[in-house]
Amino acid sequence: MNEIPSRWKGVCMESSDFKRSNCNRKLIGARFYNLTLASSKNNTEAPGSPRDYGGHGTHTASTAAGPHVPNASYFGLARGTARGGSPYSRIASYKACEGRACSGAAILQAIEDAIEDGVDIISISISLNSHLDYLADPIAIGAFHAEQMGIMVICSAGNDGSTPFTVKNTAPWILTVGASTIDRDFQSTVLLGNGKSIQGTAINLSKLSRSMSIPLAYGKNIAVNSTVLSEARRCQPGSYDPEKVAGKILVCIQSELIDTKEVMQSVASNINAEEKSFTSIAKGLIIVNDDETIWPSFSAGIFPYSEVGKLAGLQIIKYINSNKNPTATILPTVTVPGYKPAPVVAYFSSRGPGMLTQNLLKPDVTAPGVAILAAIVPKPTELGGIPAGEKPATYGFQSGTSMACPHVTGAVAVMKSVHPKWSYSMIKSALMTTASVYDNRGKRITNSSRSYANPHDIGAGEINPLRALNPGLVFTTSTKDYFRFLCFFGYSEKKIRKVSKTKFNCPRKSTEKLISNINYPSISISKLDRRGAVRTVRRTATNVGSPNATYISLVNAPSGLSVKVFPEKLVFVEGVKRMSFKVSFYSKQASTGYHFGSITWSDNQHSVRMVFALNVV
Repeated sequence: MNEIPSRWKGVCMESSDFKRSNCNRKLIGARFYNLTLASSKNNTEAPGSPRDYGGHGTHTASTAAGPHVPNASYFGLARGTARGGSPYSRIASYKACEGRACSGAAILQAIEDAIEDGVDIISISISLNSHLDYLADPIAIGAFHAEQMGIMVICSAGNDGSTPFTVKNTAPWILTVGASTIDRDFQSTVLLGNGKSIQGTAINLSKLSRSMSIPLAYGKNIAVNSTVLSEARRCQPGSYDPEKVAGKILVCIQSELIDTKEVMQSVASNINAEEKSFTSIAKGLIIVNDDETIWPSFSAGIFPYSEVGKLAGLQIIKYINSNKNPTATILPTVTVPGYKPAPVVAYFSSRGPGMLTQNLLKPDVTAPGVAILAAIVPKPTELGGIPAGEKPATYGFQSGTSMACPHVTGAVAVMKSVHPKWSYSMIKSALMTTASVYDNRGKRITNSSRSYANPHDIGAGEINPLRALNPGLVFTTSTKDYFRFLCFFGYSEKKIRKVSKTKFNCPRKSTEKLISNINYPSISISKLDRRGAVRTVRRTATNVGSPNATYISLVNAPSGLSVKVFPEKLVFVEGVKRMSFKVSFYSKQASTGYHFGSITWSDNQHSVRMVFALNVV
C-alpha cells in the first residue's frame, strides 16, 4: 500500500490500551468520544479508548475495506478468501458509541472531525429515531456538512422492518441502505426419533451426531401453569418448568414478542466448552418460525440449535404430541452455497415511506446484510461457547442493515477510484439506476413474506457495482437541490442559513409537494388526487456514456395509472451532455393506495431505470 496522502490531517488518539503506533498505512486514524465529551479534536488522552470491544465497528470496517485474507471462516463455516468491498482503501475509525449508547453530540463531532481530517467517504451503521427532524438529527446535520464539502455519507436504513414508515436516515443527501440475503445458507438438520429429517437453518457448532437420541419438550406442554400457556409456547423465560426441560431439546414457537437470542441465553448460558460438557438447562433448542423464509440471526456456538419453518414445525409438534417419549437430535451446521432464491429482502430491514416526507423515496438501495462473514473482536466467552481446544474466532457472522451499509461504502470507494472526476451524487445515481430487481432465479426479488418486493422494501433495488461503473446516464442532485428540499419541507431561510452557513434564498413558491421535483434518481409523490389534474415532475439526465447516443423511454406502470414521458426520446450529441424531460402522472382509473413502477431509458447499450412510488388518494 502506498504512503498516506499528505492531505491527511487525522490523528491516532492514545489510551491505556491503544498507542499511536497501533495505526499503520491501513488504519490511518482512530478517534474516540465518550458520552460527556463535547469535543475531542485536540484531546489525545480523553477517557475511553478507540478500541472496539463490541465488534460492530470492526465487522463493518472489515466489510467496507478489509484486505484479502485467505482461508477465513467461522470455525470452518463459509471458508474462503475474505476481502472488503474496497480492499485497498484506507480506514479511519471514529468511535462515537459505547456499547448500545450513542451520543448525538459525539456522532456530530465525529462527522465534523472526519470532514476536517480529510476523509473521502463516511460510512455510518447507526440508525437514530426516525421521528427526528432533519435539522435536529445529528447524522442528517453532519451528513449535510459533509455533502457541502464533497464527502459522501452512506447510512443504514434501520432494523425495524417489516412495517411501513420505519426507514431511518432519510435525508436526500444520505445514501440509505436496506438489507438483503446472499446466496449462501447455513443448514442444521433436525432428525426426529421417527426417522423424519427436518431441514433447519442456524449457525451452530454442535457435536451431536445422527446416532444420538435426546428427549424433546414442547414449551406449551411444560408450562408452569395454565395461565401462561401462550408464553410457554414461545418459551418466554420463566413461563415453563425448568425441571421438565432439563436434559431435553426445547421446542418453541417464534414470536416477535420474544427475542430468540434471549430464549437461548436462558437455556444455554452455562455451557463449559473446555470441559466438553453441557451444564445448561436444555440440551438443545428448536425454534419454529411462523414465516417460511428464515435466516440465521446469530451464532449459537457449540449449543445445538436450529430454526425451522412453520410447516416443518407442525410436523415436529405433531410428532411430540403423538408420542410418549419423543426424541430428536440436531446436527451441526453445514454451509450451503448457491442457495436460491437470493437476494430476498431481510425481514428486519426497515421499510419506506419515510416518516418525515413521502415525497422522497427511501431506502435508496439494498445490499447484503444477512449472516455476513467479516472480522470480529475475539471473545473468550461467546454465547453458546466455542469448540474445545479452539481459540476465539477472529471472523464471524453478523446481520443487519449495519452490515449492508459498508457493502455500499466499498462499492462507492471502488467507483470513485475508477471515476475520480465523478461527484458522489453521480455515483449514487449510477448505483440506483443500475440496481437489480431480479434474484438468482431470474424472477423478481421477494421480501420475507414471499411477496414481490416494492421500492419501499428495496428502493431502486439490489446494488450491482459492475453495472454501475457504466450507467450511461446519471441524475445529479446538487447542494442547491438540497437547499430547495429544506425550503420545500418548510424550514425558514434563517434556519437553513444557520445550518448551511450560506446566504441561500428560498424560492418564492415553497410547498412540500415540490420535493418530488428535485433532481433525485427516483420519484415519489405522497398525494396523487384521483379527482385532480395531471401531476408532472421534471428530471435532468447527464450523459456519461458515448457522446453521441439516443435514449428511448419505456414506462412500466400499474393498471389504472397513466404515466407519460415527454420527450420520449433523448438525443445526445457532441457538446450536449444534459437534457431534461417531464413525467406526467394521471390516476383517475387507479385504486387508492400506493402504486409502483419505473421509467427506463435505453440506448441498446445501457438501461437506466428510475423507479417511482405514487400514493393515490
